[in-house]
Amino acid sequence: MTRILGIDPGSLATGYGIIDQHGQRLSYVASGCIRAKGESLAERLGIIFAGVNSIIEEFLPHEMAIERVFMNKNADSALKLGQARGAAICATVQRQVPVDEYAAREIKLAVVGKGSASKEQVQHMVCVLLSLSKKPQSDAADALGVAVCHGHKSQTRRRMQPAKQQHDGVTP
Repeated sequence: MTRILGIDPGSLATGYGIIDQHGQRLSYVASGCIRAKGESLAERLGIIFAGVNSIIEEFLPHEMAIERVFMNKNADSALKLGQARGAAICATVQRQVPVDEYAAREIKLAVVGKGSASKEQVQHMVCVLLSLSKKPQSDAADALGVAVCHGHKSQTRRRMQPAKQQHDGVTP
């Protein structure tokens, strides 16, 4: 069993989602949002860092996956988002949990099957894939989507490893 922490970073609300992976089966553990209500960006980053640290302490994930920053129209927003990602990554690395990063299109493709899927489609498919009876809030659903994407990708990497080792002349 592998426990995966998914993070959807934001400077005001950072979503988190935790799933367990048993082979190809994924199961829901927890999800929610870290609400960063500090007055300055530095205070909010501190809240995100402490919140991720607390989540790791409580749920003991084996791996963490986070959405990559993409550049949209507003450079200031992208910079703040990047700093929120940095706070979450630093909290995770400090706890010696490996971190993987995925682009938004890659996450949507893994969860919905379409890289241009809407937030509502991701939210719906997270419910279906994890057998949830009610929809998690948007940021938490996105974080669960990141965790699901990582679960699928890491499962594929593990299956490919023996083939790669044989190809490289290494016996498993």
